[in-house]
Amino acid sequence: MPAAQAESFIRALATANPAPETELIYHDPFTLLVAVVLSAQATDAAVNRCTPALFAAAPTPERMAALGAEGIGPYIRSIGLWQAKAKNVGALARDLVDKHGGRVPGDREALEALPGVGRKTANVVLNIAFGQNTMAVDTHIFRLGNRCGLAPGKTPRDVEDMLVRRCPPDLLRDAHHWLILHGRYVCKARAPECWRCVARAFCNYRDKVLAPPA
Repeated sequence: MPAAQAESFIRALATANPAPETELIYHDPFTLLVAVVLSAQATDAAVNRCTPALFAAAPTPERMAALGAEGIGPYIRSIGLWQAKAKNVGALARDLVDKHGGRVPGDREALEALPGVGRKTANVVLNIAFGQNTMAVDTHIFRLGNRCGLAPGKTPRDVEDMLVRRCPPDLLRDAHHWLILHGRYVCKARAPECWRCVARAFCNYRDKVLAPPA
């Protein structure tokens, strides 16, 4: 779709939800980082069910590192890949203590060097915790970008780069929230609910579902 149409699509989402927020429960940059790492291949709701107890037991990198993988594991058994995630969270907490003075770094290279932290996780942390204009592309945004013609691409990085180019600078920081929430609750994978899409007029999806199932 043309750049002007893409801007209209994003502005329609912005008008409907002017103050979007992540659905992950967190208290500071460290707990945000941990929550995002845990959310890989798991829903935010599933992560939110286990993190309050984990963060009560280990609210700081020092306390989390002291728990280690064996101590973290029992708190997160209900989410997918919990064993690998327990190992990564323990290791990243130790790295924060040993290499960053117990603080979450605010630059991409340092974040992506932490265990279990990839580009998407770094983008979320940089955006929410440090106010940077990043675009975190998850499965919802990847699907939406390709389905609607907003930012087609073969890889998440392709979609990310196009969205960054097309999104108005004043909306870029919040855009990934709008798009994630839209993909999660409206432009769903199996059955998009086009009849209640506020950006429908700017969407290029050919098989729009214009009425709810009978």
